[in-house]
Amino acid sequence: MTIDLHTHSTASDGTTPPADLPRLAAEAGLTVLALTDHDTFAGLEAAGRAAAEVEVVPGVEISCRLDDAEVHLLGLFVDPGHEPLAAELALIRTDRDRRGVRMVERCRELGAPITLARVRAIAAGAPLGRPHIAAALAEAGISDAFTAEWIADGGRADVPKHVLAAVDAIALVRAAGGVAVLAHPRSVKRRAEVSDAQLAALREAGLAGVEADHPEQPPEVRDGLRAVASDLGLLVTGSSDFHGARKPVRLGERTTSPEVFAALRARRS
Repeated sequence: MTIDLHTHSTASDGTTPPADLPRLAAEAGLTVLALTDHDTFAGLEAAGRAAAEVEVVPGVEISCRLDDAEVHLLGLFVDPGHEPLAAELALIRTDRDRRGVRMVERCRELGAPITLARVRAIAAGAPLGRPHIAAALAEAGISDAFTAEWIADGGRADVPKHVLAAVDAIALVRAAGGVAVLAHPRSVKRRAEVSDAQLAALREAGLAGVEADHPEQPPEVRDGLRAVASDLGLLVTGSSDFHGARKPVRLGERTTSPEVFAALRARRS
């Protein structure tokens, strides 16, 4: 088995339609693919219908707050019909759109020649996100979108958004029959780095695993995460965080072992 537990489609901020992902996964040699779009289940039905040679695990990536920082939580094996989780994701998406509109306005106020209509066209029906705004800025000749000058966290055009507390997100994932894995907790591209003490607290709250093998985490970081995961009894996953053409990674660039996948499946609520 070759397993990738973190991928995105055009249902959020990826560039690949969900119906195409299973075929591409099979071509990449995968046997298991988790579709974990940001704060939505919208692509799961199409991906599931298209699955032939690949098992599609229902998942979601939830934006969360951990102390004063934003982190991302993967909910795997979740029931998309679980109403409390679906309602919270809907609230996050609604606020995401409000935030996206205001960020476009701020970019324009700062002199960027972009329009909300173009950003919505880039999003193609998906909830507005910073990658869509960044793509519009790039078209306008502004390539440093994710900096303090523009839309980085705390940047001049950034707008705060509604986020769940991480412990509440874990509880919702478990209530929806799933298992919770913390995504890229020490990515070199993010401001916040989740500490060992924070990982321990999340483990007490029901966290099942930690994504150590991720393209944005160098070998020494992966080794450190494996060590703390071993101490805490957390499972260690690996994933590509595939976004299609939006990120320079390929499906299956990082993978999860069959033994860990079986253990995750066994921990479903």
